[in-house]
Amino acid sequence: MEALWEGLREAIRLIATGDAQLRDIALRTVLVSGCATLVAMALGVPLGYWLARTRFPGRPIILALVNTGMGVPPVVVGLVVWLMLTRSGPLGGLDLIYTQRAMVIAQILISLPLVAGFTVAAVQALPPELPELLQTLGAGRIRSLWLLSKEAQLGLLAAVMAGSAPSSAK
Repeated sequence: MEALWEGLREAIRLIATGDAQLRDIALRTVLVSGCATLVAMALGVPLGYWLARTRFPGRPIILALVNTGMGVPPVVVGLVVWLMLTRSGPLGGLDLIYTQRAMVIAQILISLPLVAGFTVAAVQALPPELPELLQTLGAGRIRSLWLLSKEAQLGLLAAVMAGSAPSSAK
């Protein structure tokens, strides 16, 4: 128990003194998580909207993959990324193992299903006739997407929040 209190005291001391190494680690964490969140949003929101609004033969399989991806533990994703990027792995020649890019890739793989899945739920919660109504009222494609996004804003916010903290969302 004493070791726990000693560790807490040391953490407070490092924060209070503005330790340079701690600051670098915190900034690196924000950078990696921010980049991964932006990419996951850029890919996951359109994917979620597309899955929510279109019907096609492979849709149930893709939705099952998204839902399965939402439940994969981050440790498993990290292991798969490591196996792919290690020297003997299929992407070992890219020399990405133990880099910030590898961390971004892993976080994208964790975040993308979360963002897409939450987006699907948010868009499916909207009335199905709303896009046609907006078109009838003269809204163009971009304006319709903007208005639909405003209607689903709480669900989209939840998607972004879930995607920005993937390891704590599990």
